[in-house]
Amino acid sequence: MKMKRWSVSLLLLLTITAAAQKPSKAERYLRSQMPQEWGAMSEGNLNMDEQLFQQTLPVEDEWWKVFGDPMLDSLITVAVDQSFDVLMAIDRMNMAKYSMRIARSNFFPTLTFGAGWTKEQTSGKFSAEPQGREEYYDATLSASWEIDVFGRIRSQARAEKELFYASKEDYTSTMISLAAQVASAYINLRAAQQELIVIQKNCEEQGVVVKITEARFNAGLASKLDVAQAKSTYYSTKASIPATELGIVQYMNTIAILLGVYPQQVKSILSEVRPLPEYMEAVGVGIPVDMICRRPDIRAAYRDVRAQAAKVGAARADFAPTIAVNGSVGYMAKDLKDFFNHKAFTYEIAPALSWTIFQGGSIINSMKSAKADLDQVINQYNQTVLTAVQETDNAMEGYKSYIKQVLELRETCYQYQEALNLSLNLYKEGLSPFQNVVDAQKSLLTYQSQLVQAKGNCLIQLITLYKALGGGWKN
Repeated sequence: MKMKRWSVSLLLLLTITAAAQKPSKAERYLRSQMPQEWGAMSEGNLNMDEQLFQQTLPVEDEWWKVFGDPMLDSLITVAVDQSFDVLMAIDRMNMAKYSMRIARSNFFPTLTFGAGWTKEQTSGKFSAEPQGREEYYDATLSASWEIDVFGRIRSQARAEKELFYASKEDYTSTMISLAAQVASAYINLRAAQQELIVIQKNCEEQGVVVKITEARFNAGLASKLDVAQAKSTYYSTKASIPATELGIVQYMNTIAILLGVYPQQVKSILSEVRPLPEYMEAVGVGIPVDMICRRPDIRAAYRDVRAQAAKVGAARADFAPTIAVNGSVGYMAKDLKDFFNHKAFTYEIAPALSWTIFQGGSIINSMKSAKADLDQVINQYNQTVLTAVQETDNAMEGYKSYIKQVLELRETCYQYQEALNLSLNLYKEGLSPFQNVVDAQKSLLTYQSQLVQAKGNCLIQLITLYKALGGGWKN
């Protein structure tokens, strides 16, 4: 009779194991929902465990060195080492790593050791048995092991593994974003400093014009209106200095926060005025779609899809029974001197099969919920790809547009400087009204400021392109 029961149990176990080897419905469902662009990120192309993380980090990319500014190089190095955003990303990555290890620990049996001394007295008024006392010593080593026949544990471990890889991509994304933010703030700081120089220089030149109008007025060669117009232009330009100085301080504070230090620690270093990097080279990135797949957010989104697909597999495994082996070995004796006697040895082995037959639709709805989550992350992946293409294309076009604007504004500033010089000379000779001088002064200041801003915007667009491509354009 026992032999027959064991034969039936073995047949059932072999049947269950064979069923578990069939292709996962979750995997087939995932393939059916894949977008066409997924081919470029297939497991065969990427070798997901290795090649996925060959994207260099910003500290190794050194993209910003094209600007030739040692100060910027130092700032980014410090930011990578000290930024709290990076430290928090590392913490999140460690949390995901430990969650993955917790999920993997379910592959192994659980061992529990217990030992104790028990003394008890039974009631003589509760049953026909007389009142009695008993005491004994025991020590037991228990084990419990769930046999992962249907892949529930494997699916859960796979999901946590994918989430861990996604956290590594988020870490890379944080590094890239940090480098871009530091570079952008630094460029904005230098642009604001250069704009302040432009304003101060125009103030000095307008101050000279004020003295010229006063001298002509005192000589009876000009009206009081000329003096008033000259002074109004001068003070209007001077009034814009405080706002520009405030902007400089704010950019310094932004850089300090990105570096993870207090503003006072960097102001003395950043206060030294330096020119904007003169970089306006053509950037050839080929077809953006060929490069954006290395973006960390796209890779992280892909990992999220794989993690959710594994969760669908785990939810599917809930329909199947759970097979476990429980057992224990130990010693039990009334007298401590007999504790290790071979007759005091005890053991127990108890294979168990547990199958949830009805749970009010909970398992079915959990499966549907997991598939809905899978659809959501697939759509999120597609949206991430489209957004990446948009950001890359916008940055490329913006960079080319600002290069053209810089070239045009340079010529514009040159012509307005000529116009100012000519109108001022004609005014001195009494051949031109002072209004021409005022118009030339205002226009020159406006376009010189726009030129500085365009140079800064051009470099900002280059930084944006770097970020949009996930770490520079050089393969």
